[in-house]
Amino acid sequence: MRHKITVVGAGMVGGALAQRLAERDYADIVLVDIVEGLPQGKALDILQAGPVVGYDSLVTGTNGYEETTGSDVVVVTGGIARKAGMSRDDLMMINAGIVAGVVRQAAAASPEAVLIMVSNPLDAMAQVALAVSGFPRQRVIGMAGVLDTARFRTFIAQELGASVRDVQAYVLGGHGDSMVPLTQLTTVAGVPVAQLIAPERLEQIVQRTRDGGAEIVNLLQISSAYCAPSAAVAQMVDAIVLGTRRILPCSVHLEGEYGITGVFSGVPVRLGAGGLVEVIEVDLDASDQAALRRSAAAVEQVVGVIERNRDRIEGGLPELLPHSSS
Repeated sequence: MRHKITVVGAGMVGGALAQRLAERDYADIVLVDIVEGLPQGKALDILQAGPVVGYDSLVTGTNGYEETTGSDVVVVTGGIARKAGMSRDDLMMINAGIVAGVVRQAAAASPEAVLIMVSNPLDAMAQVALAVSGFPRQRVIGMAGVLDTARFRTFIAQELGASVRDVQAYVLGGHGDSMVPLTQLTTVAGVPVAQLIAPERLEQIVQRTRDGGAEIVNLLQISSAYCAPSAAVAQMVDAIVLGTRRILPCSVHLEGEYGITGVFSGVPVRLGAGGLVEVIEVDLDASDQAALRRSAAAVEQVVGVIERNRDRIEGGLPELLPHSSS
């Protein structure tokens, strides 16, 4: 029996992801979007590439959730970009409403699915999805660390003229300015990166990693990144659907690991059948540990804004931070 994967959002990331997953040929794909014709057209286009590329994945486009029933994995990419005159809080509340509505419908259709969240602000939207779905934390995972780590590895490889395959690294924390590239654990063919790149230059690479998404937005003007994000999600889906138990940096709901409780943050985790298998706790120096906790605190602030305004969201939201007094 073939696996079934739903991708919610037929924009640039969702469309690219549907194509990557179809080409893997281990699952049938359902592409969902509220825009009539968009998911149907992209699905048909991807389907017709099958004879050329060589895959038999069935790709279906739809504006509803009936076709998604029984999905093994649901990837949520939906949301809007910030527009002129819109505050960050307004953007957060709009996207929280979109995510809440999507997750309610997707979870009802596929109550055993693993949710992979891509919508921004990533860590806060994963928190919304966890609360709305009622799923255990093992089945709600945010995509951020795989992408941020890929950018970090790319920039280091470019700096040294090395193969990206030889660069091993982790980027932890929230998906944004507070992310934490672990330079002390970064190696190139086993050699610590600090022995290869001067500290001031390495810090510039770290900052470019933090600004990686904004750099692409500024260049494209009319779009944000979609090639690397879709590849990052596909790697996570591989680990879950194929049960490979790979260790990848992902955003998960922490329950005491790294001294953090009650919020999503990017940490190394083992992914396999059913989603999160275990959180991997690596030894961090005092500086990285403090940075990771600051990152988690920043996520908690964002989630707090949504929680305090949750009555603005259609259908309401459960408490997002049960340990808080708000």
